Order: sequence, then C-alpha cells, then structure tokens
Amino acid sequence: MIRSHFRQQRIFAVTIVGLLCSLCSYAQQNQLPLIPYPNKVVPGRGNFTFTPQTVVAGNDFFSNEKLVLAELFSKSFGKPLPVKKDYPGIVQMNLDRRITDPEGYKLTITTQQITLQAADRAGMLIAIQTLRQLLPADIESAQGGKNKISVPAVAIEDQPAFSWRGTHLDVSRHFFTLDYLKRHIDLMALYKFNKFHLHLTDDQGWRVEIKKYPKLTEEGAWRTLNNQDSIVMSRSKENPDFIIDPRFFRQKNGREVYGGFYTQQELKDLVAYAAARNIEIIPEIDMPGHMMAAINSYMFLSCDSTSSFGKFFSTPICPCNPATLDFAKDIFTEIMDIFPSTYIHIGGDEVERSHWERSAACQDMMKREGMKTSAELQAWFINSMEKFFKEKGRKLIGWDEILDGGISSSAAIMYWRTWAGNAPNEAIKNGNVVIMSPDNPFYFSEQPDKNSLPATYNYSLIPASIAAKDRNRIIGGQANVWTEYVATEQRADYLYMPRMTALAENLWGSVKNYSSYMRRLDAHLVRLDTMKVAYRMPDLPLLYNYAFIDSMLVDVRSSMSNAQIRYTTDGSAPAQSSPVLNKLVLRTSQRLRMAAFKPDGRRGDIFDVAYNKQPLAQPAPDPAKPGKGLLVEWYNRSFDSTVLITGKPDREFTTAGVIVPKDAETAAFTMRYRGYINVPTSGIYTFYLTSDDAAVLKVAGREVANNDGMHAPKEKNGQVALQQGRQLFSLDFIEGGGGYTLRLLYSKDGSEPKEIPAEWFSNF
Repeated sequence: MIRSHFRQQRIFAVTIVGLLCSLCSYAQQNQLPLIPYPNKVVPGRGNFTFTPQTVVAGNDFFSNEKLVLAELFSKSFGKPLPVKKDYPGIVQMNLDRRITDPEGYKLTITTQQITLQAADRAGMLIAIQTLRQLLPADIESAQGGKNKISVPAVAIEDQPAFSWRGTHLDVSRHFFTLDYLKRHIDLMALYKFNKFHLHLTDDQGWRVEIKKYPKLTEEGAWRTLNNQDSIVMSRSKENPDFIIDPRFFRQKNGREVYGGFYTQQELKDLVAYAAARNIEIIPEIDMPGHMMAAINSYMFLSCDSTSSFGKFFSTPICPCNPATLDFAKDIFTEIMDIFPSTYIHIGGDEVERSHWERSAACQDMMKREGMKTSAELQAWFINSMEKFFKEKGRKLIGWDEILDGGISSSAAIMYWRTWAGNAPNEAIKNGNVVIMSPDNPFYFSEQPDKNSLPATYNYSLIPASIAAKDRNRIIGGQANVWTEYVATEQRADYLYMPRMTALAENLWGSVKNYSSYMRRLDAHLVRLDTMKVAYRMPDLPLLYNYAFIDSMLVDVRSSMSNAQIRYTTDGSAPAQSSPVLNKLVLRTSQRLRMAAFKPDGRRGDIFDVAYNKQPLAQPAPDPAKPGKGLLVEWYNRSFDSTVLITGKPDREFTTAGVIVPKDAETAAFTMRYRGYINVPTSGIYTFYLTSDDAAVLKVAGREVANNDGMHAPKEKNGQVALQQGRQLFSLDFIEGGGGYTLRLLYSKDGSEPKEIPAEWFSNF
C-alpha cells in the first residue's frame, strides 16, 4: 500500500512503479477468456447476471441482431430472452456512427446494464460474439432449467486490423454435408472470421449444380475411389477419423461411386445463413487447370478432347477454343446468381501448360496475338475472365500464379507459394491487394505438431520487405484445408482446431502475447468440448527418441488435467483398455506407443517413442588433416526417400555447417552432409531436425532423428549419448521441389535448443 507520509519522493516513485508492474502482471495472468483478444479492455468490478426475464432492446436498426443475442440463452433458459422494440432494456443495442470501422464495436458491462454499440450490423454481430465468449461454456449445450447466468463487468473497445479474415474448405476431393458447413460457419463467427472460401470444383469432383450443364453434377460429382483414398483407408486402421464417410457412396451404372453435390437453392440458403453471421462465402471454380471433373463430362473443353494426369498436373481446359470461353462465362454467370460476394475466385494455379504448347490451335492463337510464352496465354484467359467479372460488377481473385504473364491491377492475389516469396511484393508493385495464405503455416491440411500453434500465431502477415506506404495492400489472411486425405468431418475439425483460434488472434491484429493466448485457450477447449468439436488435443511433452545410460523414469503428463496417458509396448495402437502410464522405470531399451485419452474416450495423437539404452559413444579417430566445416555431396535431383539415394553426386563442396546454398531455394535436389561434430563435454545430447522434405540425422553412427519422406516442414528430434570429442556426423536431406526448410538445433541437460556453433564441425 502507498502511504502519504512517505518522506522520500524516490521511494514513492519506486513503489508506484512496483505497484504498476504488479498490476500489469496481474492483468496478464487474469485476462478475460477472449480469442481474439480485444484491442482495449478495462476490467470492472462485479458481474452482470442474466435471468430469463432480462430484456434485450435498443435501436431498431439492430432488430435481427437483438434476436441473435436473445437466442444465445435458449439452450440454458429453455427459451430466448425477451426482445423489445425501443424499450429501455437492461441489455441495450445502440447505433453509434462515431465508430468508423464497420466491424468495430464497444461493449460495456456493469452490474446493472449491458450496452453494445456499433455503426454497422457487422460490428454488432462481432460484439455479440465477444459477449458470447464471456458467457459460461455450457451456454453452448442444451441443458435447460437455469435461471441465472453471469458475466464479468468490463469495458471493451475493439476493431480488426485486417478486413479479410478467412478460412477455406475443399469440398471437391472429399464431400461434406451442409450441416457441417453451417457448423463450421458458426465456429468462424465465434472467432470473428468473415470470409469462407469454398473450393467447389477440382479434378476429383464438381460440387455445384449448373443448370446449363447438368452433366457436371450428373457425372462430375461422382468418382470411383483413387490412390488418395487408398492412403486414407490405410490410415483408418488406427484412426477412425480416416474412415471415408459412408453417406457419400451410391450405386451408379452397376458400380459403387463416391461423391455428392449441392443444389443452387441449398447454396443460396447457405449464403444467407453465413451472411446472418457476418460471413461472406467466396466461391472458387478453379480454372484453367484442375478441371478434369468438367472435361470428363464435356470433352470439347480440352485442346485434344482427352483428359489425364500428366507428370505434375492434370489436363487443363483449352483457352484457344472459343467454346471454352463461352463455357466459363456460362458457369460464372450461374455462380454469381448463387453467390453475391464481391470476389469470385478463379483459382488459376498449377496449370499444365505443356498441353497448349503441343496444340496447333493454341500456337496459331499465340502467334496471332503476339504471345511468346504459354504463361502469356494463361494470362490472356485470366484477364478475359477478369474483364467479364467486372462487367458483372464483381472482382476476380486468384492464387499467386496469376501474376505470371501479367494480371490486371484490380484483381486480388492470394499468396500461397512460400518458395515464390517475392510474389506479395510483385503484386503490390502491380497495384493488387494481397491475401496472405502461405502453405507454411496456413495450410491446415498439413499434419500439425507442437510447432503449429506458435507458427500460426506468430506468422507475420506483412512481410518486412513491404514498404510502410504499401502495407494496407495486405488486406488479411486465410487458412486452407485441402481434403485429399480428409474424408470425415472429425478429421476436418482436428485440422482446423485449435489452430483456427491462433489464426483468429493473428488476423484480428490485437497485441500478441503467445503465453497469454495459451492460458486463454484452455477455457476455449472446454467450450469446444461443449460444442462437440473434435479438436486436436495438445501435444504430449515428448521427444521421438530418448537415450539413457543406466535407467530412465518415464513420467509423461498431458497439459489437459482430465486426460490420462495410456501406452502399449507391442506396437499396437493404444486403446482405452491399455495400461495407464504412471512413472514407468526402464532399464532396457524399449519402444512405447502412447496417447492421451479424455474421459469421453476421445484419443489424442499417438506418439511412437524409442527409449534407447546406450553407452557413451567413443570419439572417432582424429583425421590426419581435419578441415573446417562439412563435406557435401550434391545431386541435381530428388529421391522419394533417403534410403533410395544412390549414384554418383553431381558435385561436392564444403559448408560451414548444416547450410543449404541460396541458389538451391526453388530446385529439387539432394544433399548428403558428412564429417564430424566435436562435442565439448560428455553427456546426453538432444538434436532437433526440422525439414521439408526428407531428412535423416546420424551422430556417432546412431540414428538420432528420422524425418524421412515427402512432407511439409515438421520437426523430428532425438537424443544420443556422446563422449567428449570428435564424433562422426551425417545428415541426408532431400528437397522434392519448391521452397526448402532445413534446420538443426541442439540442447544438453535441459537447456533451450540453440544453433550448433560452426566451429564444432570438421571434415575428413
């Protein structure tokens, strides 16, 4: 306590500072359970208590929004709150034109009244979601019988930093019910997303009714199972989330096919459902590539009336055929009748232009139009469609490939190719707006790991290379779920959540504090449980590969207080009948498979962990003439796995450490690092290997981290017992094409992971 009789000003000042720091720390530790966290929060004293008689009233401009708020209480009270028109209600919705952002709002809660203020319906809907998050989690479940619900007193002023806060779902590879789409929209609204990018067509399926071309859904919406389904079915042996949804199979022409589609009326109803929650649905009809579902039904769309998968991508439609352009315009005319969105997504990615280069008609057209490359032909098609969109009062949006060959400045660019890192700058220089949707870390269809949440939360939406005057050209970001290997709603939930919450806070633009976010996330996992969302459970604090010398205590705890860890030793998947892990002592090498289980039986990820009893590895003999750095064998090609690396390397050179040459950033290549690592003291060393794609690390001839196979960036780690001195070191790395990721860190005795000093490395 600060007392007035303090004699020295200095003591007084120091005490004030100490008190403020304590209050600051208290505020951080006791933040309200809100995601995304508002820009300005002033805690009050006490609580406001709702009863079934609490009246919702206010400006009639918000008549629909009053009903939305009143309905929040139906499951708890058994009925909505009463709504009055122009009534001095206890819960008041006011129109405030002084709020400049259409999604901005003010929320004031005292012990006696709640006031929500906004200048637009969008802002009021977002204010309601903030209030919803302050309500107890069980507000989301049907229970009835309650007569009181309290929320804390607080004053909030808030608005988003970015206007595009999106999620994406591919319903083409695997199909999803309208009920699931609505439930996803509800989650989006809860976390203040406002754009739902619906990927409706691709090679594997056409999901939207087009009345002028009925075969698109009569034939194109159905397919036999493919090689991706085979992988899904293999994974389903241990994880029921991969069991292909049986609701989408049917008999057609004497064979079983998979698929489905949405009628135009169903999609119009979905658009209205989303709009009532401040969410705009952005339809994507991907062309000129990714169009086999259409070409197979209307073969005139391809240049040679054939359809197949090439080395990289599928047969595209033929822009040199006037009928193709007419077809595209017909499609988008009906799409625009369904979707009133400002933007229509044309895709424009991954086009196998070699088909056009072999087409006499396309070569004639290119010569006639003065085009020198097939990229210019693709640009001609995209620009023709963009002109058509403008005539219809719409705007075109496409993946960043549409920059190739030139694009109008009025189009929007969705950046996804991390290996084309300059694309946002190129787009801005061209006058385009940009939506950040990088494959790493915003492709949520990639298997998440312990790094996924912080990577999503901390990703910088505005690249450092963007000049201050141009930063407003980055209008937001978006997470994408591609469904080649996502066959169920449960799997989609798992991939979205809880990463969506991290993205929500990133996109909202409030002051970031990851530790605070993680504390607040705990309350949201309870809410998601209540909402029956099959989110990914938190990672167990594990390495993939442990080393010990005499014995080891295995004592693993989940961050979820109500979860139990169960394990097996025979290689089978842990089940709820498996033994509970409780301070297991190992004295011999052992492989354990373990997973967290919630009381309802839901299982988290399975972790395969090796515990290796091993003596300290003895140092290797010193080479006659040791050199600095590591030797590298370089191959101008990739392999599917490190075990398949063979043949004579194309060149050899030396690097200072685990470094990839800058000129290799976009090529497919293979590198084999060889040499020594000179460890300064004896003990158990942990190495953390992150790679995209394959990488395998061995130290002292022992495999430490196996990150083999083609995959997005992910970390594998492991330990090895090493005697002080020079130890053999080998690392194989394969980049299959695109932007590479390769990073190796180490730690010892529980220290934080850090870079390996260059002076530790030497070669033969």
